[in-house]
Amino acid sequence: MALPDRPPSTEASREPLTGNEVPDAESPRALPGDAPQRVLIWRRFRRNKLAVTGALVLCALLLVSVFSEFVAPSTPDAYDAERTYAPPQRLHFVDTSDGFDLGLYVYDYQVERDPETLANVYTVDESEKIPVGFLVRGEPYELWGLIPSDIHLIGASDPDQDVHLLGADRNGRDMASRIVYGTRVSMSIGLAGVALSFVLGLVLGGLSGYLGGRVDNGIQRVIEFLMSIPTIPLWMGLSAAVPREWGSVQTYVAITVLLSLIGWTDLARVVRGRFLSLRREDFVTAARCGTGRIIGRHMLPSFTSHIIASLTLAVPFMILAETSLSFLGLGLQPPVVSWGVLLQEAQNIHSIANAPWLLLPGAAVTVAVLVLNFVGDGVRDAADPYR
Repeated sequence: MALPDRPPSTEASREPLTGNEVPDAESPRALPGDAPQRVLIWRRFRRNKLAVTGALVLCALLLVSVFSEFVAPSTPDAYDAERTYAPPQRLHFVDTSDGFDLGLYVYDYQVERDPETLANVYTVDESEKIPVGFLVRGEPYELWGLIPSDIHLIGASDPDQDVHLLGADRNGRDMASRIVYGTRVSMSIGLAGVALSFVLGLVLGGLSGYLGGRVDNGIQRVIEFLMSIPTIPLWMGLSAAVPREWGSVQTYVAITVLLSLIGWTDLARVVRGRFLSLRREDFVTAARCGTGRIIGRHMLPSFTSHIIASLTLAVPFMILAETSLSFLGLGLQPPVVSWGVLLQEAQNIHSIANAPWLLLPGAAVTVAVLVLNFVGDGVRDAADPYR
């Protein structure tokens, strides 16, 4: 009896790949291990819609922080004494009061003085429209302190008029512009602080777990000492050590370093635990190279997913720490503009009851922390080799 024809072998039917071709994991000829690791990580990451959305928002925040002068409708110090605590102006897109007019505009205010409290009382004046446009001229500035310009991404079409899309503070300064400028300071402190604490955590945690003995005991006692001190008193003590006569740049650098010296302990403990379990593995004991090369080339790549997740999840901690310090008056101080400094304006009942838009920097902090957590979770799941 004749045997049935066998189906062609999968390996035989696969076409040879050229040296420069990256196979598509979804094609019939590709095996799961054909694509490079970075391609597999990207494909897993883009399936997580929440993480992708968070990454897009994070990119937008980073662009805003880089081009703050251009994105902001005005400069952070520009003020109008007649617009103190001005409420947000609603942005309109279509005007149907006189025909059909397509364009951006806001209604102007009518300002009256309360005879009892002497506070400004604002009502919307629908008879007076302020056109709003993109790439308009406004307050002059220097982009990155180098390039002079007066072009703003959005603002009043007439340079002599002002718009307050997110309201104004007690000095009549535009809140939208100040929040945009605060994005640069708060995000950069988070990224710079994490970079320094990340290096400290990897180096000290790696040496502690790989070498063991007295080195391990010494580093762990330092970590336990730092972790045993309550956070707020520790921040207060370190902030008190910063001289008050220092300028804004020196204070910024000092706060970044102080936050880094506090935030490396958790990562160091995790790295130490992983190194203790990995240093007796065959691929580590068989390595014929120095300690630094073994740690960097063989041990760290084995838990890359956790390192990436720790890196992305540590940035929200730094942002919250800076915000808390500045809110308590222990961190950055005016004229520096950060989210924490802006929240100092909302430390009274008047702001909460009559000017709730002063709490909008807190919403910016919440958005930044959420998107960083979403991206961190997505990258961790995508880079996990056991998933």
